[in-house]
Amino acid sequence: MFEKFFESTLWGSRLFTLFAVVFSMFGAVILFLIASLDIWNVMVLMFDMIFHHAHPEHLHEDVVANIIGAIDLYLIAIVLLIFSFGVYELFISEIDAVDKNSKTSNVLSIHSLDQLKDKIAKVIIMVLVVNFFQRVLHTEYNGALEMLYFSASILLLSVGLYFLHKGDH
Repeated sequence: MFEKFFESTLWGSRLFTLFAVVFSMFGAVILFLIASLDIWNVMVLMFDMIFHHAHPEHLHEDVVANIIGAIDLYLIAIVLLIFSFGVYELFISEIDAVDKNSKTSNVLSIHSLDQLKDKIAKVIIMVLVVNFFQRVLHTEYNGALEMLYFSASILLLSVGLYFLHKGDH
């Protein structure tokens, strides 16, 4: 009798993962809103520039950096979405709506912890790549050696992405 009670309590404790699911979803929504607000601010800046014929210094770099920053936030929000879908499917129940929608079933359908880790890892690597390019925009180069380091880092990123996606085919 004690064993049956203990096992049912242990099985019910998986519902604590709902905290991770719900708060990851909230985090994703917040990041989507912040990233969208960043894009909106870029649009407002551009319309202000057009109508007032103002051309602030470093405008192009700032616009590109803000848009890349928004993409970075979108990707992190996607990580949170994948995480919440995966945890829910692994610990609570399969999501019936996923089976009905063939377009998203491959992306959001997760059947093992390894599959969840792989999907999250790939998106996190893309976040790191985008973040790298965002930082590069504000880097000043003071010589040929620094440009060589920059070129080597882009080459290494490209090779890493090649091998990361080579396993998909």
